[in-house]
Amino acid sequence: MSSRPLGVFASIDAGLGVHLDVVHELGVPTIHLHTPQATTRTEDNAARFRDRLSELGIQISVVFAGFEGESYADIPTTARTVGLAPAATRSQRLEELKEIADFARQLSDDAVAYGGGMIPVGLHIGFVPHDENDAEYQAIVAAARSICDHCAPHGQAVHLETGQEPAEVLLAFLEAVGRSNLFINFDPANMILYGCGEPLEALRKVGPYVKSVHCKDATGSDQPGVTWGVETPLGAGEVDFRRFIAVLDEIGYRGPLTIEREIPQEPSRQKMEIGTALDLLRTIQRERLDS
Repeated sequence: MSSRPLGVFASIDAGLGVHLDVVHELGVPTIHLHTPQATTRTEDNAARFRDRLSELGIQISVVFAGFEGESYADIPTTARTVGLAPAATRSQRLEELKEIADFARQLSDDAVAYGGGMIPVGLHIGFVPHDENDAEYQAIVAAARSICDHCAPHGQAVHLETGQEPAEVLLAFLEAVGRSNLFINFDPANMILYGCGEPLEALRKVGPYVKSVHCKDATGSDQPGVTWGVETPLGAGEVDFRRFIAVLDEIGYRGPLTIEREIPQEPSRQKMEIGTALDLLRTIQRERLDS
C-alpha cells in the first residue's frame, strides 16, 4: 500500500483557498481549485493556467463551484443562500454550474488532471428537504440530474460535498438522482459543524460513493443543527484523523487527502496551519505503512 498524495484547497482569483505560490512552496502536488471569477473563465486563461500548473508540477483533482450571494454566516443563512437548493437562484446557478464544468474540462489534460481524464466539478448542493415527496426535493433532484447529464457525455463526474444532511438523507438523494457520474466529496468536519452525525460512521455508510475528501477539523455546537460548531486546525478538533484514514483504507479510497483551512483573512496563520496539517497527515500515513 502506498501513501495517498496530499492536496490543499486553492484559488486563483476567488474563494477561500491558498494561492498557487503557497501550494508550490509547501510542496503539495494536488489541489481542489475554487472556481475562478466568471470574467476569467475563458479558454485562453484555461490554457495559461494549465501551463502554470504544469510548470509547478501541480495537478487538479476537483474544481469546486461557488456562487455569488452564498453566505455561511449561520445555519439558517446557509440554508437560504447556498447551492442549488434556493429556488429563486436555482435556474441561473445551474446554468453557471454547467459553464464551470465546461471550464474544468478546458483545464483537463494529462499533465494537469489528477489521474487523467476529465476534472470533476464539485459543489455544496445546499440543504435538501428530507421529505422525498416535497416539490422542492424533486426540483433539486431534477437540477442534479441536469448537471450530471451535462457532464456525462464527456466522461466528467460531479462531486457533492457532505455537510448539510445526514448520511442516510444523502444516500437517498443520490439514489433518487440515479446518475452513475454522481459522487461524494467527504468532509468530516462538516458533519460536525452542521450537527449531521458522527463523521466516521457516515463515511462507512457512503463509502462506495466517496471519490474525493476534504481534511478539515472542527468541534461541535452545544445546539447541533441549530448553531455552528467551530472549525479548528487539523488535529485540534473532534475528527480522529488516524481513524479517518483507517476508514478510508476500509472503503478503498486511494485519492488525494486535500486540506481545507478557511481563514484567508489570516494568510500567515493559514499557511502555518496547513503546513502543520501536512506534517500530521504525512506522519499518520508513514505510521500506517510501517505497521
